[in-house]
Amino acid sequence: MVNLLECFKKIQLVAHFSCCFKFKEMKYLNVAEKNDAAKTIAAQLSNGASRRREGFSKYNKIYEFETNVRGVKSKMVMTSVSGHLMQLEFLKAYRNWQNIDPQSLFDAPVHKRCAEDYEAIKRTLEREVRSCQGLIIWTDCDREGENIGFEIIDVCRAVKPNLNVYRATFSEITSTTIRRALNNLTTPNKHLSDAVDVRSELDLRTGASITRFQTMRLQRLFPEKIADKLISFGTCQIPTLGFVAERYKEIEAFVSQPFWKIKVSHTIDDLTVEFHWDRNRLFDKQACEDYYLILLSNPKATVESVTVKPKSKWRPTPMDTVELEKLGSRKLKLSAKDTMTNAEKLYTKGLISYPRTETNIFSKDINLMSIVEEQVGHAVWGTFAQRVKEWGPNPRNGNKSDQAHPPIHPTKMAHNLVGKEANVYELICRHFLACVSKDAVGSETIVNINIEGEKFSASGQVFQPTEINMNEGATVAPPLLTEADLIALMEKNGIGTDATHAEHINTVKERGYIGVVDNGGLVPGVIGMGLYESYNAMELSLAKPGLRAEFEADLKLICLGEKNPTEVLRQHLIKYKEAYKQIMNKVTAMDEKMSQRINEAPAINDRDGLDNISENNKIHWQELSTCPKCSQAPLALKAKKKQSGFFIGCLNYPDCKNVIWLSDECTEPKILEENCSKCGTGFKLLKFKFSNQYHKTIFSTPNGWYKTCLHCDVNFRETFNINLDCITKIGAIVSDSRVVTSQAQRVNQNNMGNRARANSGTVLSTSNDVQTIAEIAAAELQNVPLGEFFEGTDDFTMELNRNRSQRNAEQSTFLSHELEAAFANDDDIFKTIGCENSGLCQQLPQPVASSHSVGVDAIIGNLDDSLSTLFRNDDDRDYTWGSAPHNAHTAGTSTSSQGPCSKRLRIQTMKEKENLNVDENDEQLQTAVACNVCFQPAKE
Repeated sequence: MVNLLECFKKIQLVAHFSCCFKFKEMKYLNVAEKNDAAKTIAAQLSNGASRRREGFSKYNKIYEFETNVRGVKSKMVMTSVSGHLMQLEFLKAYRNWQNIDPQSLFDAPVHKRCAEDYEAIKRTLEREVRSCQGLIIWTDCDREGENIGFEIIDVCRAVKPNLNVYRATFSEITSTTIRRALNNLTTPNKHLSDAVDVRSELDLRTGASITRFQTMRLQRLFPEKIADKLISFGTCQIPTLGFVAERYKEIEAFVSQPFWKIKVSHTIDDLTVEFHWDRNRLFDKQACEDYYLILLSNPKATVESVTVKPKSKWRPTPMDTVELEKLGSRKLKLSAKDTMTNAEKLYTKGLISYPRTETNIFSKDINLMSIVEEQVGHAVWGTFAQRVKEWGPNPRNGNKSDQAHPPIHPTKMAHNLVGKEANVYELICRHFLACVSKDAVGSETIVNINIEGEKFSASGQVFQPTEINMNEGATVAPPLLTEADLIALMEKNGIGTDATHAEHINTVKERGYIGVVDNGGLVPGVIGMGLYESYNAMELSLAKPGLRAEFEADLKLICLGEKNPTEVLRQHLIKYKEAYKQIMNKVTAMDEKMSQRINEAPAINDRDGLDNISENNKIHWQELSTCPKCSQAPLALKAKKKQSGFFIGCLNYPDCKNVIWLSDECTEPKILEENCSKCGTGFKLLKFKFSNQYHKTIFSTPNGWYKTCLHCDVNFRETFNINLDCITKIGAIVSDSRVVTSQAQRVNQNNMGNRARANSGTVLSTSNDVQTIAEIAAAELQNVPLGEFFEGTDDFTMELNRNRSQRNAEQSTFLSHELEAAFANDDDIFKTIGCENSGLCQQLPQPVASSHSVGVDAIIGNLDDSLSTLFRNDDDRDYTWGSAPHNAHTAGTSTSSQGPCSKRLRIQTMKEKENLNVDENDEQLQTAVACNVCFQPAKE
């Protein structure tokens, strides 16, 4: 038998080392930014052999296949998100517009959380990553894509902290590019993600604070026109509005002026050529008439020179995102949003390269000939593609490169496209073929003529002038901006990025700040123009591009790792805080300008009347220190709802229910800007006024004002029963409640231990006292934050104390003596009791006298009978819970010989303990209660 066991051990040892020398097969979770991209990538990596199954989200499928990763065959699970998985938001305590001072949002705590709509996607990631050893990010290779990638990483590493993470970098979804990306995996770029986080937080804080202020103010001032409108602010939206409004203001202010010019023309056959006067035009009619009469006196033109020279029209530079949006607006009459939406659809289908790029230079690594050959077979532009192939592609490169993506170009020929997708695809293909072809070459003929000393010139065929006229005209205002013009201005002034221009324009359209007229021109709306004029009247730079342009420049430096994200955010928040203060100081200018634009008189003229609400609410959100329970949000001073008094609560409610209920004796509380000298920065002092003489005396404050730090003032915390480690409920200590609490906690721990051991099949009891159901319930409820639950539980406590007094009054019996002896040593008693399933029986045996075995059996039998009777009596008792049942019960038992009981200890009991000299005839002392620390009377 021994030999057989040794042989078995050797077999196990050999098998163990054999497994160690085998390469462990890897399984990767792959996550793309959209379901279409995941589907296409999975099809290309699996050669169309992937297996599809459902995830928790019906819009985001799961694809399984096998492929080689760095030369090793691996299992792959491909799924997707739907853009950003997490969203940055304020804590719930800051979401009530009416109760929060908008200025506090500049410093209010924020956190990232998964939106409810994306919880199913999050659950899919959490489930799938459990069986995977690696994570590969396939999101778009730009700032936003990198940030989405880190959101995916955070979700997955919350499940598997040591998960290996890789980044696939690609610019187009083609088989060659995708496989190259898989074989050259990199690490995610934290700098790019940090830039997005900084941008998101700045936009959230500035947008929320200014939006809330101007919305609430203007809604109250103009209830007819603005009562139901959101007057939003955005650091990119408002400068974008500013471009449109500024052009419109130029048109409004433009005054047309008449002018006169002389035109000389000549017609030969069907060709008419017009000669341009060197003086161009004159604003003096009499002077122009004089020149005209001179020409008519001898209308003979002398040709002074004829110049013929070649002229070329350059081919365009490669297409970047801005050029795509501009051409979409000019050629296809599509909005920038529509153009980019359809371009993204073409990209996810693998028909074009990544459409969000700042590059207009084709690198030498790109095989342009293969791209041209893909288009040769097209029915419309295939012939031109063939000519380009014969010439050899030769692009005229620009001067911009983001070092991430190539210019936008087709990746393969598309079939069966319709609608806007087909139009955008054709635009991209034609532009690509044009940029890799040759310049258009022609010739130009310039003829200069002289008529009585006046010079004229024309380009084209040489001819003799046959007509001379004086024409009247007038100057015209500049045209309205089109989307193409607006995008060009945004790019020039650094507002947004190539990836966000379309979103910003679409946002100001949806807000109604700008509109589109029939010819595609952009005009500001009434409210939009009112905001623009308001910011200018307040001398703010918010509507100008400079402030945002500086921020965008700093974001680029963050991406390069040259600036600290936290410092950039801090610096720019300071600038917007100053702008907010300027709005507060000059807000009446906004009232006037908006009133003029919407043609409504303000309903309230008193500026202070509108601002008082915010000022009064500040006391609710004075921050004390970081919550010690959740460490995610500060504790703040708030007023109780529907009753007087204050409390200090965590601003992360309801996720964190930490709360300190301040005693009504602490009146007029406020949190000072002063930090505790002992605890340091982050721990502010709390100041309030005591309303009774007792607390004024023990805290040595004759005038009642007391300043304290809750963190280090132990005397104050003990007096008012404040536990900073896990704050649940507090109240002034005026009895022996601390003793009861500690005893109840010990009982609770014992009962929890008993339940745990009972679940494992062992019956065990370690309590020296018999506990009633009432005591157990009291112990269970000590650590539960029940708010005002204990207001009416005097009868509950009365029953608890009565059981104690009865138990203490009982005479010693054989059972109690035997229990005391048996439980004197826990180890001995449990070794003596035969518990076959108990783990305690496995301890080393100790000698036990045989004479004790009979006594122990008797003890156990008596103990069972006693406990059964005790718990049966407890079960038969009725207990009253809550204020209403308590009042009814008190009314029915008013003649009881036993007076009402509570958690407070009466002064008579304290007299017996401390022999206090108290006048029993004093009516105030008859109703007084005593402090369990100093045993002095206190007001109830």
